[in-house]
Amino acid sequence: MSNGPAFSEQPLPLFTGDEAIATEVLKPGQQPSYIRDHRKRLRDRFLMGGAQALPDYEMLELILFRAIPRRDVKPLARQLIDRFGDFNAVVSAPANHLSDVPGVGEAVICELKVVEAAAHRLSRARVMRQQVISSWDALLDYCHTTMAHRETELFRVFYLDRKNVLIADEEQASGTVDHVPVYPREVVKRALEHNASALILVHNHPSGDPTPSDSDIDMTRQVQVAAEALGITLHDHIIIGKSCELSFRSRGYL
Repeated sequence: MSNGPAFSEQPLPLFTGDEAIATEVLKPGQQPSYIRDHRKRLRDRFLMGGAQALPDYEMLELILFRAIPRRDVKPLARQLIDRFGDFNAVVSAPANHLSDVPGVGEAVICELKVVEAAAHRLSRARVMRQQVISSWDALLDYCHTTMAHRETELFRVFYLDRKNVLIADEEQASGTVDHVPVYPREVVKRALEHNASALILVHNHPSGDPTPSDSDIDMTRQVQVAAEALGITLHDHIIIGKSCELSFRSRGYL
């Protein structure tokens, strides 16, 4: 974690021209009124209009309020957006990358990672024990939420019962920036242990381009052959990019 200085804005000048400005006398630990009022306005806008009423940096401010209770966090929120690109990328950024940003310490990282974990759990809850055909968009949202911003490849398998209800979601392997080891026999073995009737394979491409490689296509065919030998259907293999996905079924690879 970075041990850099805590993030704060420059103090307001005491005088402008020849006029003295009344300064606010604060008790220890008390917020200046301009920070307190700004935070209230931001919370009110969020409660009235929801997330769509706020740009990314203001959504980040709401999170940073808890981690940095008595300082202006707008500059830090903008700095994080400039560094990582958008709200999702900030929340999903690895802790060691976040700590490289001046002003980001354990408290900020903890708040961001709590939000990320909550998003994962909420999106997973929308697909588990659901019929996949009727919740396909929710399934894709879950995959993007959990995998689109990873810096290394992750391979996961969704196991379905005879009614195509999702009964298990397992991360099978993690790899490098452009490769993840997959063992078709292990995938099928786990399907038998779950008493699954069908599979959906998913992995991400950290490059952002979901175009399958030759090894992706070859591995998928190996899983399909191994699964079909045991009466298990491979419904699809989805590759998750930064902002889009590719379905082997819809592209004719299956």
